[in-house]
Amino acid sequence: MAPRAEPLDLTTIWLFSACSAKELRLLRRSLEEVSVAPGTVLTAERSPGREFFLIVEGTASVTRAGKPVAMLGPDRYFGELALLDRGSRSATVRAETPMRLVVLGQREFNRVLDAVPTMTRKLLAVTATRLRESDARAYP
Repeated sequence: MAPRAEPLDLTTIWLFSACSAKELRLLRRSLEEVSVAPGTVLTAERSPGREFFLIVEGTASVTRAGKPVAMLGPDRYFGELALLDRGSRSATVRAETPMRLVVLGQREFNRVLDAVPTMTRKLLAVTATRLRESDARAYP
């Protein structure tokens, strides 16, 4: 698979949408690009989450309780909540095709937050916004 030509636009990811250009550059430096074969389990439902994934190439299936939920392709992402807590994964995500992904581990993410403490407030604010939106949909 060929290397990605343009830099990743992390602002399209809700968790990073309020970050400055400098903060996004720091995040990009912490990303690791990986390739996986079809059949690779990227996240397992109910297992602890420790990383975030952004799909560069390929397709992954998402299942909950063994039932299909979604198919994910390029520019889709999953696991962002694992960066904030080590809570259990809500679904299993499996590579259906050869895939190229960028991965941000919780340890690397925490190093960025330690280097730029103001980023924590921005992440809290966008998380609160996301929670309020979810609450409004659940209780209209």
